Amino acid sequence: MKTSFATLLSAAALLVASSCSSKPDSVEQAQQINDAKLGIKDRDTVAMNSVNGTERPAFDSNFLTKAASGGMLEVQLGQQVAQKATTPEAKSFAQQMVTDHTKANEELKALAAKKNITLPTTLGKDQQEVYDKVLAEKGVDLDKKYVSEMLDDHQEDIKAYQEAVAKTSDQDVRDFAQHTLPTLEAHLGMVQKIKPVVDAKK
Repeated sequence: MKTSFATLLSAAALLVASSCSSKPDSVEQAQQINDAKLGIKDRDTVAMNSVNGTERPAFDSNFLTKAASGGMLEVQLGQQVAQKATTPEAKSFAQQMVTDHTKANEELKALAAKKNITLPTTLGKDQQEVYDKVLAEKGVDLDKKYVSEMLDDHQEDIKAYQEAVAKTSDQDVRDFAQHTLPTLEAHLGMVQKIKPVVDAKK
């Protein structure tokens, strides 16, 4: 049976689409590297009360890898929104995110290096989706989407950092989380304040 050229093109397009959709998650890749360093072959089998102590370093590496991707999102998206925003509130907030999270990211990198924890160097899947969704908007809709995503993002970040303070057994990791929490809480207060203003813009 002869295969038409159009059919071959369709098959090739499907392969390309499949390849793009299956792009590895940089956060998961970093976590897998860290698991290998700890000798963890199957994360699901690591009991929380394990006597070998690997569950705590695994928690720390998970927290730091996710925090790294989140921090990169704040900076990279903030840089874009600071240029493209139409409202002064969104523009100012984005600039503040770049300043504060650039500093926090450097502190996180230094901590990870000290603990021999591998961090992602590009946005993780979840963070990339947020980045793409915000920048797909134009004009004031971009501002509104950005502020909405930052509200959700900082609420989630605060929970993650509070959990790290409560669960980590590493004092350096706890110190980093405690030191960063007030900044995240300040950002949440800022975005809660400007959201009604930005949402009211036409």
